[in-house]
Amino acid sequence: MAELFSAEFMSGFAERWNATPELSEELEKIEFNSTIGYGLIGEDRPRGVLVVENGKAVSGAAYADETLNWDIRAASKDWEKWMQKPPGMMGLGMAYTTRKLQFVVGDYGAMIKDPRMAGPFIKSFEVMSKS
Repeated sequence: MAELFSAEFMSGFAERWNATPELSEELEKIEFNSTIGYGLIGEDRPRGVLVVENGKAVSGAAYADETLNWDIRAASKDWEKWMQKPPGMMGLGMAYTTRKLQFVVGDYGAMIKDPRMAGPFIKSFEVMSKS
């Protein structure tokens, strides 16, 4: 497996995203466009970025100062745990409540209440674990 959130990792994540209808097709239905950063709690900037246009990942790369719609952070040990066993709705809720999963940019509460986004968000962890 490539180093977490490296350019290679993010590129593989983008490919798998597009190959997963529960992500790309579901988000296409709601015309989802977003630039999503992923990284570690306590660092100044995310490590990786995924650009999504109309539900499809158009790029996955190392973060290079893009303006983010979402910036999702966790400790390295938590990301590693989720790469081994992706969390479900309850696990993500607990991680958010206990601040193991943090949103530097973006509104987790609004997103998770919208089933059109919540399902794909949860699925993204499963897809990420295969990157």
